[in-house]
Amino acid sequence: MDRRLLVLALGMFAIGTDSFVIAGILPQVSQSLDVSLAVAGQMVTVYALSFAVLSPVIAAAAAHWPRKNLLLAGLAVFVAGNLITAIAPNIELVLASRFVAGLGAAMFSPTATATGASLVPPEKRARALAIVIAGLSGATALGSPLGTFIGSLDWRATMWFVTVVGTAAFVGVYFLLPAVAALPAVTLRARLAPLKDMRVALTLLTTLVAYSGFFAVYTYLGVAFDRATSGEPEILAALLFLWGVAATAGNLAAGYFTDRFGNRVLINVALAVAAVNFVLMPWSSAHLWSSVMALIVWGTCGWGLLVPQQDRLIGMAPASASLLLGLNSASLYVGVSAAGVIGAAGITMFDRYQLGFIGAIFVGFALLIAHTADRRIQKASLNALAPAAQNSAAA
Repeated sequence: MDRRLLVLALGMFAIGTDSFVIAGILPQVSQSLDVSLAVAGQMVTVYALSFAVLSPVIAAAAAHWPRKNLLLAGLAVFVAGNLITAIAPNIELVLASRFVAGLGAAMFSPTATATGASLVPPEKRARALAIVIAGLSGATALGSPLGTFIGSLDWRATMWFVTVVGTAAFVGVYFLLPAVAALPAVTLRARLAPLKDMRVALTLLTTLVAYSGFFAVYTYLGVAFDRATSGEPEILAALLFLWGVAATAGNLAAGYFTDRFGNRVLINVALAVAAVNFVLMPWSSAHLWSSVMALIVWGTCGWGLLVPQQDRLIGMAPASASLLLGLNSASLYVGVSAAGVIGAAGITMFDRYQLGFIGAIFVGFALLIAHTADRRIQKASLNALAPAAQNSAAA
């Protein structure tokens, strides 16, 4: 496996761990800093909003930076943010440091995926994306549970853990990643032009709506699957670990199959299968064996969608890859942020075991949006080929 991609994946692992591990240490943070659980929970909100808002801004503003320099700067800011969190004496400084960490993640994540795709031939682009993103999905399987375990004694130890992983990624990028030139000289106006493209807007909306559905159920997985776990935290932890393993496997498989069959097939299959899986969840979540099957399908499809979505965006406008991937990351984080509210509304309006229906509605809607985007992509391709065919006929 290409070691250049592995160091990028390590950085994504650190960012993913930082994203998912905080929820597991909120009670300790609340007690340690003498604040309510709701106030401590703003650590998650500030980090997610910082990442979501700043990803496209950084991608556009720093387009002229050499890629390696931007990656190293992002990791340095990320490490600094987590270091401050680890030693912060009060919640105000903790929240400020979460904003800084989100800024570092916004500098690194879209740049890492775009750089990974640029390091390989076009026919292997999706597999390269899958390897880099595997760091993010792998964080759900290993980084988050490990960080939560470390934080069971002292939440600050978890932040030191994330700091160490981020530092290791910085060292790896510094020594193992070759110099990668800045993006081609394109005016800012031209670089922002894809934002007016309805194909891009629909693709980004697909990500936002789909991950709102995926994580609306994930946020309340403990209560939605309590019949299968019998309220035992060890069983729930094992199910979450299984979900993370399936997510990583699905992500890597998506890279191979996207290169082979194209992003359209993978997007449609992932969303369609996930929608059916969520429809069945009120029944499948009642037993342990069927819950295992449901979580495997869920993890595989949920994280298997990200690679073909990114491949689709890069294919539309390669010169604006970092900007578009930054917007895709922002869409994902906005969806995840909205998922908590959507899931809460679903539990209030329906029985908690019916939450799968809410997820199915959002994922099904995402499938319709993706289909509309695909029709526009195919139409644009035909329009682009028409002049060439006319010239050939004239000749």
